[in-house]
Amino acid sequence: MGSPRITVVGSYATGLTMKVERMPSTGETLLGTGYRVDYGGKGSNQAVGCARLGATVSFVARIGTDPFGKMALGLYRDEGIDVTHVMQTADAPTGVGFIIVEAASGHNCITIDPGANEFLTADDVCQCEAAFRSPAVVLTQLEIPVAAAESALRYGRERGAVTILNPAPVRPLPPSLLQLIDILTPNQSEARVLAGLTPDTDVEPEAVARELIRNGVKQVVMTLGESGALIVTANSSTCVPALRMVAVDTTGAGDAFNAGLAMALACGANVEAAVQFAVVTGGLAVTKEGVIPSLPNRDEVRRAYGLQNLMPPTWLAADPAA
Repeated sequence: MGSPRITVVGSYATGLTMKVERMPSTGETLLGTGYRVDYGGKGSNQAVGCARLGATVSFVARIGTDPFGKMALGLYRDEGIDVTHVMQTADAPTGVGFIIVEAASGHNCITIDPGANEFLTADDVCQCEAAFRSPAVVLTQLEIPVAAAESALRYGRERGAVTILNPAPVRPLPPSLLQLIDILTPNQSEARVLAGLTPDTDVEPEAVARELIRNGVKQVVMTLGESGALIVTANSSTCVPALRMVAVDTTGAGDAFNAGLAMALACGANVEAAVQFAVVTGGLAVTKEGVIPSLPNRDEVRRAYGLQNLMPPTWLAADPAA
């Protein structure tokens, strides 16, 4: 079959994390523990997730020329991701997030400087023509300017790729962008905001998804946490249950889900089969701490199918490079 091609347009950010016994008050200095530096950014995470599942991945992004940017390039080379279209700018630092975690409760406080991510433009995306020559799937998110995400979706649509938008962090989107989306992958609160509601509005997920379809989206795959995922099209609605997993850290689940969905679609699966595969990759991600360490590779997914007594898709058994 050969390795399917996926183009991811999105963000990279370095995460700087430490734990404290309690959150500091204004003007207070506390001692922390467990300081660590992690790879992050939804686009970057999803690109790594797709590569680990066997896809040939092109990543379109902006990073700085600082050590964190060098760290990101090292990750992509280790994971076999094409870095031709990862642009470096001296005008802004690599994106970074500062994360303080209260040790006892797990509650956190996060501040993010998007840095170079904010410099990714629609023109940048248009200039990465080689990345859009023959992808089966184009996947993007909203940690970059909306104009850049819209450009990625338009390029993907024009070249016959399946276009996927993971709308996080959520913000209102113009109809021109919604009409370019083959598959929208919000969680429940993101879906409500996109439909013009408040995040906590009490309304059935299917009704929200149908409003998004009326606004131009072709299909909605809404993630429901422990309840799995809901697929809504103009004519149908299907629930795909989650797997039973012992959750250690849920932070990488959404990125692993989107990577699994993109990979299955790139291999020719229909949407329901692709979501069933994505539920497995997303479920595996909660069993490990951290995002990059939790993104499963092809062999881990094969084993998970066996342990769950599930029949794996035929394409999963094949060597993607054959």
